[in-house]
Amino acid sequence: MNSWFKSYKGIIFLMAGIIAGSIAGLFLGSKVEVIKPIGDIFLNLLFTAVVPLVFFAISSAIAALDASNKLGRLLGITSLVFVGTVLVAAVITIVAVWIFPVHQHLVASPVTEAIIKKPIGDQLTHLFTTSEFYELLSRKSMLAMIIFSVLTGFATLRSGPKGAAFASFLHGGNEVFKNIFILIMKLGPIGLGAYFAYQVGVFGPQLFGGYARSMALYYGVGAFYFVVLFSVYAFIAGGLKGIKKYWKNNIIPSATAVGTCSSIATIPANLDAAKKMGISDVIANVTIPLGATLHKDGSSISSIVKMAVVFALFGKSFNSAETIAIALAMTVLVSLVEGGIPNGGYIGELLFISAYGFPPEALPPAMIIGTLVDPMATLLNATGDTVAAMLISRFSTGKKWMEGES
Repeated sequence: MNSWFKSYKGIIFLMAGIIAGSIAGLFLGSKVEVIKPIGDIFLNLLFTAVVPLVFFAISSAIAALDASNKLGRLLGITSLVFVGTVLVAAVITIVAVWIFPVHQHLVASPVTEAIIKKPIGDQLTHLFTTSEFYELLSRKSMLAMIIFSVLTGFATLRSGPKGAAFASFLHGGNEVFKNIFILIMKLGPIGLGAYFAYQVGVFGPQLFGGYARSMALYYGVGAFYFVVLFSVYAFIAGGLKGIKKYWKNNIIPSATAVGTCSSIATIPANLDAAKKMGISDVIANVTIPLGATLHKDGSSISSIVKMAVVFALFGKSFNSAETIAIALAMTVLVSLVEGGIPNGGYIGELLFISAYGFPPEALPPAMIIGTLVDPMATLLNATGDTVAAMLISRFSTGKKWMEGES
């Protein structure tokens, strides 16, 4: 009994904090705003640690490779898995929209946040690069920082014996920041409990407004995808043992994802879970940070739901072959350009509204839905990265990738 409690006490305390916070939010409503700073402090600690953690994880993983084409093959398999799962999520949602049409009498509500439109060239430049080194330290520049981490890893690899000291520094930094995450997560029951209390107390009632039907569709499809499709992916990766290992180690990443509404904040939990699942450090340290930025099954589902709602609002059909083809292409594109920070998907709304030729009035309802589905979307986006890493392990190293793991 003591051994069992020792193994699971972290999960038990975390879930107890989340449940207590949710109950407090349910009964106290907006009064729980007073404890929001506790959750914010916890999130700030996570966000502060995650940028250096991702840098050291990626650069040290690449620096540890041999000089063969192993990384190129790994990235190729990673790309296929990411795109494949995003398209599966989109197709399932399209079928669900056909079976359960969204309500035709939605009312577009105003959104107070300003949206600044920039030329697509400027957006891509800012997405992939920064003009100053210090800007790489911001989580808003995650993709640029990941690219820089890859370059640093390759440069270290090319330096050979002369770069051995720097390679040792990268490996040491990776270990140090993994332990920083472990220390921060000891505050998880309090921090996530406070954040759940705030979310349930303040935002819970919005789910029962005029967008209830589209919310029900999204959360229904999302729950089905989370339970069924992730289990299918885990089975493909490792059979029944793969399913068991995935769900056994997916509790803390799931709680972190829902509590923080951030794929980036879930990276440390995913890296720790991936190790327990038997995924090698090289695969985990490359694919999971990339997945947090580029792999978004939840955003794929929300993109289709947003499109269906906007089409319904403007009295247009969502059934033509051309419309579906554009929708599938947009889901892949949105998965690439959306940020891993809370409510960072507004670029996606702008993209599909422009692609279909809708007027600016189509933006507010799409943004409202994006905000309301954010917890489930982040859950799918973030926890989909570990099951994707399992698939990548299976396809890159063979059926016996879990051999020797407990």
